[in-house]
Amino acid sequence: MSLTFKKPKKTCEDRNCPFHGSLPVRGRVLEGVVVSDKMDKTVIVRCDYLKYVSKFMRYERRRSRIPSHNPPCIDAKEGDRVTIAECRPISKTVSFVVVEKKEEK
Repeated sequence: MSLTFKKPKKTCEDRNCPFHGSLPVRGRVLEGVVVSDKMDKTVIVRCDYLKYVSKFMRYERRRSRIPSHNPPCIDAKEGDRVTIAECRPISKTVSFVVVEKKEEK
């Protein structure tokens, strides 16, 4: 499986950009909504998923908040639906990078 994403129209000088820098992308690819963009070049992405509960034979809804690097060429804002991909650790908490902006709110 090769990871192919649409290249953004803008360019940037960020070395942690998968398109214009030297950041390799591998591993998990998730989709979610940006819930916070208050940090510098970092956003919090909320990913919703279902978890099976065998006792009740049903699924429960869960969500996780994943800090992701936000390159200047993509520049995702709060409320945007984005695709994030796993990369090497950029900081203590950030191991994902925003690779595509699906739609704006």
